[in-house]
Formats: sequence, C-alpha cells, structure tokens
Amino acid sequence: MEKQVNKLNNFLVLHKSIKTALAILIFGSFLQIKAQERVPFDQGRKYILADVAIVGKLSFNTQTVVTFAGLEKGQEITIPGEEISNAIKKLGKLGLFDEISFYVNKIQNDSIYLDLNIEELPKLNEVKFIGVKKNKTEGLIKDTDLTKGKVVNENLITTTKNYLENKYKKDGYFNTKVNINTVKDTSAVNLVHMVVSIDKGEKVKIQNIDFEGNTKLSGKILRNAMKDTKQKNPIRILKASKFIKDKYKTDLEKVIAYYKEKGYRDARIISDSVAYNKDKNALSVKINIEEGNKYYFGNIKFLGNTVYSDQGLNSMLGIKKGEIYNGGLLEKRIADKSKPDGDDITNLYQNNGYLFSNINAVEVKTANDTIDFEIRITEGPIAYFNKITVTGNDKTNDRVIYRELKTKPGEKYNKELLIRTIREIGQLGFFDPEAIEPKFKNVDAASGTVDIEYPLTEKGASQIELQGGYGGGGFIGTLGLSFNNFSARNLFKKEAYKPLPMGDGQKVSLRLQGSTYFQTYSASFSEPWFGGKKPMEFSTSLSYSKQFLNDYQTQTADKTKSFNILTLSVGLAKRLTVPDDFFVLSQSVSYQHYDLNNYNTGLFTFGDGASRNLAYTIGLSRSSKGVNPIFPTYGSEFSLSGKFTVPYSLINKIDYATLKDKQEYKLKNTVDRLNVPDTNGHIVQIGDYTDSKGNWVETFQEAAADVSKVDQKKFNWLEYYKIKFKADWYTKIYGKLVLRTLSEFGFLGAYNQDRGIVPFERFYVGGDGMANYSMDGRETVQLRGYPNNSLTPVITDRTDSRYGQQIGASVYNKFSMEMRYPITLKSSASIYALAFMEAGSSFENFRGYNPFDLKRSAGFGLRVFMPAFGLLGIDFGNGFDALPGQSKANGWETHFIIGQQF
Repeated sequence: MEKQVNKLNNFLVLHKSIKTALAILIFGSFLQIKAQERVPFDQGRKYILADVAIVGKLSFNTQTVVTFAGLEKGQEITIPGEEISNAIKKLGKLGLFDEISFYVNKIQNDSIYLDLNIEELPKLNEVKFIGVKKNKTEGLIKDTDLTKGKVVNENLITTTKNYLENKYKKDGYFNTKVNINTVKDTSAVNLVHMVVSIDKGEKVKIQNIDFEGNTKLSGKILRNAMKDTKQKNPIRILKASKFIKDKYKTDLEKVIAYYKEKGYRDARIISDSVAYNKDKNALSVKINIEEGNKYYFGNIKFLGNTVYSDQGLNSMLGIKKGEIYNGGLLEKRIADKSKPDGDDITNLYQNNGYLFSNINAVEVKTANDTIDFEIRITEGPIAYFNKITVTGNDKTNDRVIYRELKTKPGEKYNKELLIRTIREIGQLGFFDPEAIEPKFKNVDAASGTVDIEYPLTEKGASQIELQGGYGGGGFIGTLGLSFNNFSARNLFKKEAYKPLPMGDGQKVSLRLQGSTYFQTYSASFSEPWFGGKKPMEFSTSLSYSKQFLNDYQTQTADKTKSFNILTLSVGLAKRLTVPDDFFVLSQSVSYQHYDLNNYNTGLFTFGDGASRNLAYTIGLSRSSKGVNPIFPTYGSEFSLSGKFTVPYSLINKIDYATLKDKQEYKLKNTVDRLNVPDTNGHIVQIGDYTDSKGNWVETFQEAAADVSKVDQKKFNWLEYYKIKFKADWYTKIYGKLVLRTLSEFGFLGAYNQDRGIVPFERFYVGGDGMANYSMDGRETVQLRGYPNNSLTPVITDRTDSRYGQQIGASVYNKFSMEMRYPITLKSSASIYALAFMEAGSSFENFRGYNPFDLKRSAGFGLRVFMPAFGLLGIDFGNGFDALPGQSKANGWETHFIIGQQF
C-alpha cells in the first residue's frame, strides 16, 4: 500500500481541471441532488463512514485512491462537510482526474456508504508535429516535455500552445499559429494521440523605427542605443531585425538611459506603438519622446562619512562641478552593478568590512540647468566573516576547497576576497564555475557577523584522449588518461576505488602513442599543495620514446636504425605574496638523453651517438583570469621564463673557433675539388668518387660524415639558453562577447657563438600548434591559416648535408586576437564560437629577426569542452601571405584541435 501511495504522489502537480474546481465550489448542492436520486439523508448529520466504492474506469489501485483522499473506514464524517470537501481538493490537486464526485449509496443506522465517481484524464501515447521539419521534432518534444505517459489536460494543451507560439515569435515569426488536437487511441485504454499543427507564417521583420519629438538627439543615434531591436539593414549581420516584446521594452529603457547619459534627466517616452503592415509583412515602430532640458552637475556633498574624507570620496567619484549631468555615470561611480569588482564607492566600503553600509545620491536643489547632490552615507558597523561552509562537494575533500578560500572566519568582511574566492574555486576545474554563487546567511547587523555558504556543483574531473589517424606512412593511435582530482594517499585503500581514489586535487596523466615507426610512453604527477600547508605545486614527469627509420624499399620500419629519448623532470611552483598573490614563481630541473643509432635523417648533423640535455628552468607568471578556466571573461595572464644549461664551453677547454674553421674548410675544399670540369667540359657532381683525371678524391658525403663526428662530440652535452614571454588578456566587450588578445616571443641563444645554436629545442611555427610527437625537444607554435610547421626556416646552405630541410627557428614572435562568444557554458558541455586574426613569423637567427616581417591570417572556429574528453575544436583559417619559397597566398586551411590547453 505504501508503495502505491508513493507512486500516486509522484504524479502530484499544481493544476486542477475546471470541472474539478466547479465540483468543489458547488459540492453541497451537488451532493444533495445526487443523493436525492438514490438515498435520502439528513444534511449536517454526522455518520460513520462504512465504505467508499470507486465507480468508473481507473488504472490506479482503488484503495490507494481512497487512502490518498484522506478517507478511512470507521471515521466520523459530516454530510455534506469538510471531510468530503477536502477529499475532492486532494484528488483534484493531483491533476490526474477529469471529474470527481461523491454519491450516497446507502445508510444503515449511523453508517453511511459512499460511491466515488471518478473519471481519469487520458495519457499521452504519441505526439506528431505538422508544419516543422522532422529533425526539429525531437527538440520540440524535449522543450515541451510531451513525453509518453504524460497526463493530457487543458492546462497542458494551453501551456504547450503558448510556449510554441512565443518560441517562434522570438525568432521573428510574429504571426505563428499553433493548433493542438487530441485523438483517442483505439488500441489502448485511456490513451490519446496528440497532433500539434504549427503554422509559422512568414518571418516578420521591423521595417522601420521612427522617433517623434526628438530634436536634440537624432533618430540614428537613438536607434543605435536600442541594442536588441533593430530595423532592416542589409549591411548588418550580427543583429537581426526581429521584434521580441520583452527586449523591446528593455530597449525603450535604454533609450531613456542614453538621454540621461547626455544630460537630459527629464527625458521620457510619451507613447509608443507597434503596427503590423500585412501587405509588406513587416512591423513599423513609432516612439514619441519628450526630451526636456539639458542639465549639469552642481555641488556634490558627502554626508555621514567618517571613515573616508570628502577629498578621497570625490577622487573616487570622479565627477566635477559643471560637467554634463550623467545619471548612469553617477550610479556606476556609487555602485557599478555590471562589475562586482568595480572601482566604486560602495565597493570601497564593502572591501573594508562595511557590509551594512548604504550609499544614496539625492538631488537637493535644481536651479535653472544645474543640479546639486548630496551623497548620503550610512556606514554601519564593521562586519566579520563568521561561519564559512561549502556544499555539493561529494567527491572533492573539504580541505581541497577550504585551502583555496580567501574568506576566513573571524576576518573582516571583504567583497573583493569574496569574488577572488569564487575565481579560485572555479580555477580548480572540479566544479561548474558558472554555478558558483555564494549565499549570505545569518546576516546580523547587531553582532556584525555574516555566514557565507558556497554551493558547488561538481563536474567530471577526469578526461580520456582517444585518437586515431594516418600519418608518417602508417596508422597513429593515441590513448591518454588524465585524472585531475586524484588522491595518492588513498592508493592502498580498497574502499576509495570508485573507480579510482579521488578527491585530493592531485593530477595524474598517462599517455601512450604509437605506430609502426614510433612509440611514446609518458606519465606525470602533480600535487598543488606540496606539504599540505602552503600553495606550492610539486610536479614530476617521465617519458620514453623510440623512433625507427623507414625502409623505403620494403615500406617497413628498419629497427636497426633507431632514435631513443628518455626524459625526466622535477619542478616546484610557489605562489607569491609580493607584489600580489596572483604571482607564481616556478623552478624545474629536466634531463633528456638522446640516443641515435645509425639514424641518419638530416634532422641532426650526426646519426650515431648521444646527446644529453640537463637544464634548469625558472619562470615568473601572473594569472588573474577567471572565473571559468575554459571561457575566461576578464583578467590576464603573463609569463616570463628562462631555460638554461651549464655553459660547458667555458670549462671543457675546446677551441670551437678553430674546430668550426676546420669543418667549414673541409666541406668547402671537398666541394671545390669535386666541382671541376672534365675533358668534355661537364661539371663533376658532388658525390662522384673521381675527378676529371680519374683520381680518387674524398666525396662530400665522406667529408660531411667526418664533420658529423665532430658535431656529435660538440653536442654531447647541449649548451644553450632559451627565453620566452607570453601576455594574454581577456576583456568583455558587450554582453557575453569576449575579446582575447595574445602576444608571444621566444628566443634560443648560445653562450659561445663559435659553438653555435644547438639543433634541439627550436621553435616550429605554423598550423594547429599540436605536437603529436617531437624527437628533438621542439616547441610547436600555433599560427592558423598555414600548414603545420610551414613558417619555419629551411637550410639554404648547399654545403650543409641537411640542405632543404627545416631546422627550426631560434627566434619567433606572434600576435593574436580572438572574439569569443559562448553558445553554452553548462558543466556537461561548454561550447563557444570564435573569430580570429593572427600574425607571426620565425627566423633562423637573431641577426635576421624582423618583428614586423609577419605572416598574417584570419578565420573562425568552434570549441567544445566535455569533461570526459577535454577540449575539441575546429578552425578554418585563411593565410593571406605566401609560404617561404612561394609567391601565391596560402589560402584556406582546416585545423582540428584535440586536447589543446585553453
């Protein structure tokens, strides 16, 4: 019985049919009339309820219905009376029945037997849409919640009709008509089919918006002030000329607000009208305005301020006597509602503990065209944070969140710290940043305390990367796993595996990539609060890769020719407090071992031997972007880093100048000896074994091989330094539209110019910026609109055995602008569109560096972030300039983005 009652409760809705409402209103007379047809009874007399029998077709258990009505055998009831009336109300609130009425069946002494006549409302079996495309049907069913088994009543039909008509009107179909019919399903009991017919009609646009009574401001200026209501304009792309009532009303307010910004305080709209022209299928909007006079600011006095001086508040206000009156500006300088962290007087008080402060600007005198103001301040007592709590974190441990909180119990209330806390929680990546809204609880002005609760919505913190593609002569597969909220301390606790130990904010990444010709294995771990007391991140990584040369005859991997790389790194990053706590100082030590075995590709100047790369990296960064790390809307990020090796040339006593001269002489001498005319006047080609007289000579290849042996010794321990700078800004332009501006610079230098720049650690510019695998420590730099790595220097020296091959750049710079607009920022999937312009280039050495010699591109793209798969995207970029060695602009390129950092 309990299960049946609960099942019935699940259908509870807050609607009643008209018939049910009428039954309740006229119950007394209704019951009496029906009773007179059967059994007479004494009105107002009390009876003992003997039984209630259900009359009519009903799919529910009859006893469950009676019990839910609140009637029990043996209870005392009055006929007619409150017990029966309440029973009808309870059943009516369910929204499941079309008719509810009670009859007196019989009376025996003091016992009464009742019949409950109840007609169950039909349920929906199928819904069919007419007038819309089939691919839109599923979305409409979801939006209207017309699911199978839904109770069909007048309220459902009316709300569905209104929703659909308003939906299409918002899209510009002003004359949309919706008709809904129900058809009985003859194959089942009490089921109906619903047929929804939608006639959108033609799209109705605004033909013109005319203003009357405006002499001070032109109609064009006023139309521009209306952000969402626009008249037809073939040039305008971003805003359609459709009429949406709610947005139109808001735009009328914006017109008046614009007048007030220009000094016309008394401006008002006398009347407005929207007329439909059936012949043109268009709307005409007329707005009649009374502008009033133009005003100026007069004297501005502060009253009630004891904490801050008049001079200090005037400086914050930034409004001087004699300036044109601007009501919007005055409001923003007192309390800028569009910026929770704005530089206004309210925040000045709120950031210093005065939660209960109240600031109002009051007009005290108007003389001719000048308005005097008093800014009345009620400072109130200083408030302190009392109880700070977080909710909704089912997986993430409390301490992981609490250590990020800037609001501490017992400390002075500070709105700036409250906003900063929201950012820090959002930057963790474990919660939906768009849903973080702190709640103020137990605000007590008398005691000067306030409790803050941070309700959180957890989202997936782990990601899987699964890729497959064809490249390098074979299939390339990638499997990556990233656990961003890992718990190492629970590794040996069986109960913590759900499916893995989670909740301590640590990050573990595992990646495997391979094909016929190479395999790469990598693992990394990071702990953001190393030691548990301070925000110091410890990170370490280990990777191993193996590459084989391709046998061009058999098209198989030649495993006698291999290149192996072992990489190990350990790092610490500490959050600073000076100049502010947005700064992070990071340091790391890395070691790479390059092992070449008969691997002669031209990638390096040698094919046998080993190189070792022991480097120290130090970086200083400042990141204030937030709140959402996927889609920041404000803030910036700056980073400057330097990577340094030991200056071996200062201690190994090798004369690299002499060694360099010998190398160049040997190559040049070989070329000169081989490029001599034979007896027929032909030039002997490089690589021939004899000259024109038949004498054996050393070939260029042999000379180059000798040089490569020297280079192998020269690069046994790599020697270099690398400087990188990056600046990234995010600015909200209008509404949800965000501008991202980016600038990058990188330089690879040598301590000893005679030793030269190493062939490792170079920059490769162009393309999607994705590095599937890099065998030489290279850094790939995104520049869309061009093929991958295509804007990278090529060796042009014919005496170099690597002639014609890319060698990477030692210096590059890049500039980028992106306009971003979010489609959805839900935790299940965040999607935003973007348009970009980029410019950049790379150079073989600093001597040839020209920061204005840039390759330009522009395009558009889309990004999708899903917690389980990371960031996915596609870009279409048009390269405006020619690739090196070509004369024609590169044109359009398509770039796929998988797993790129945001």
